[in-house]
Formats: sequence, C-alpha cells, structure tokens
Amino acid sequence: MQELEQEALAAIREARDLEALKTLKARYLGKKGLLTQEMKALARLPLEERKAKGQALNALKEAIERALEEREKALVEEELRRALERERQDVSLPGVEVFTGGLHPITLMERELVEIFRSLGYQAVEGPEVESEFFNFDALNIPEHHPARDMWDTFWLEGEEHSLPGPLGEEVRGRLLLRTHTSPMQVRYMVAHTPPFRIVVPGRVFRFEQTDATHEAVFHQLEGLVVGEGITMAHLKGAIYELAQALYGPESRVRFQPVYFPFVEPGAQFAIWWPEGRKWLELGGAGMVHPKVFQAVDEYRKALGLPPAYQGVTGFAFGLGIERLAMLRYNIPDIRYFFGGRLKFLEQFRGIL
Repeated sequence: MQELEQEALAAIREARDLEALKTLKARYLGKKGLLTQEMKALARLPLEERKAKGQALNALKEAIERALEEREKALVEEELRRALERERQDVSLPGVEVFTGGLHPITLMERELVEIFRSLGYQAVEGPEVESEFFNFDALNIPEHHPARDMWDTFWLEGEEHSLPGPLGEEVRGRLLLRTHTSPMQVRYMVAHTPPFRIVVPGRVFRFEQTDATHEAVFHQLEGLVVGEGITMAHLKGAIYELAQALYGPESRVRFQPVYFPFVEPGAQFAIWWPEGRKWLELGGAGMVHPKVFQAVDEYRKALGLPPAYQGVTGFAFGLGIERLAMLRYNIPDIRYFFGGRLKFLEQFRGIL
C-alpha cells in the first residue's frame, strides 16, 4: 500500500501534460486500475482485515484524487502562461491605423438643422425626388403658363403620361419631373394629415442651370411647414430667430424683406446676421401659406373621399439651402467640392459627428 501510494504520487507530480495525467488516472482509478483491483480483492479477506485495509484504500484513493486535481490545475495554469507568452503583444509599438469612414459635410449640416427644429417640436419627414407636375407646381399655385414657372428650370421625364403613388397610395397620373424644391411635400403631407402640425422636410432637389462656384444643378433644401389655428408671421419670425440663435449664438438676429413666391402670401426673403463674418446671410424664402394652396389640398382630399381639413386655419412655410450653411460652417469655397468625390476633401470630415 505504501509503495503504491509513493509510486502514484511521484508519477502524478512528474506528469508533463494533461494527456499523461489522464493516463495515470486510468492506471490507478480506472475500471481496471490498480487501486480498483485492490478494492475488489477486499471481498476475499477476513472481516477485521477487510475493514482495516478498506479504510487504508479509501484514504489512498482520496490522496490520489487530490494529487490529480492539484496537478491538473497546475498544468492548466502553466499552459495558459505559455499561451500568453506566445501571444504577447508589445503595446509600446505604434498601432496600425484602421480606416474609418465619415459623414458627408452636407449630411452633417442637414442633421444639425433637423435637430434644431426637432428641439422646437418639429417632425422630420421625407418625400419622393421624382415628383408629379401637380404636386410640384399646380397645387402650389403655379399652374401651367403661370409666369412663376420661369423661376424654375426643370428636368422633365420623357413622355406625357406617367404614374406614381400619391400621399395615400393612390395612383397619380401626369407628367413627371425631378422636384425643383422640397415644397411638394407641403401638399403631400397636408393631404394625408390634419392640423395642427409642425414638420421639416430635408432633401435633394434638381434644377437645370449652369454650375459655378455657388450654383449646382443638384443641391439640398430644408423645408418647414407649420399649420394650425391662429398661426401668424410672428410665429414664423420666432422660428427663424430660434434657428439663428442655435446656429450663431445670442448675437445673431434676423431680417425679413418682402418678396414674391406664388405659394405664400405675404412672402419674404429672410437673412440671418452672422456675427463672426459681420454680415447678413441671405438664407431662403418664407411666408404665410397661400389660401389657394389650402384650397387645392382640400379639393384633392375631397376627390379621395376625405372631409375638408384646411378651412379656418393658417400656416407658415420656409425653405433654405443646406449647402450655403455647410460652406460657411466648414469654410468651403466652391459648392462643386461637395459632389466631386475627392477623398482628400471628404477625409477632412472623418470623426465629425
């Protein structure tokens, strides 16, 4: 018994790996192991001798199991230490830069504007870039042959008869175009909703015009529309004032000058005082929603079997160019940089959120 214990414990201490330890466990404690065979032989001994030897064998079994457990733990720790040593990295070495993308400067500016108006209770909505003649012109008090249509140089789709989904999924037929402004969403939203509401509509618009440092055939606008009872020009001025304060701080102020737009009456051109540049920034147009626009919306709703919703309400609308603000914010001298696809230009905005 003593020789068996010495032999087993010595072999366990010298085991080099877990596989060798597994072999030793089977040798001594397995079904045909030495200790197991000794246990089976107890039945042939006299009672008193069987009792004494049985206690000794149990003590030996516990000693071997304990030794196996301790050696296994030591071997696992040793293997972990070796693995860590093999895989150790020198953290003092310079890292490998991983390329990360970034948001386009127009997207950055658009998100900032949307968040400003969301903080004022506005909801952001989007509309289709391919639009019908009705929503882009007719419903906005710009019927065919109206001289105001000369204000927009339009990209028309080929053909006289097309169809696209309306505000409630109905089919709208007629001539199609690439929208010249985000204002068609005024009509689409009013058809599908009833006042009061406050929305902003960011999006891309298209005009067939000569490009230069400040003009592009493709650019972005932010449209605003507020409709409800008792809405006045004072509310419009307040909204633009809050925009100015959010963009340029407490020293900024706003200026409104009368101007004509067919879908608002009265209409105004608004400017924001830029304290850093010490000058006025002409940002966009605004005004009170023209009664004929409300009339066109209710007539469209009636054709869909909906009750009128825009009698006795007023509203204001405004629109501004996003590129202009982005050019000032990021000191970009030429609007064509936005769409040139040059990585050296775009990489400057990595990491800006």
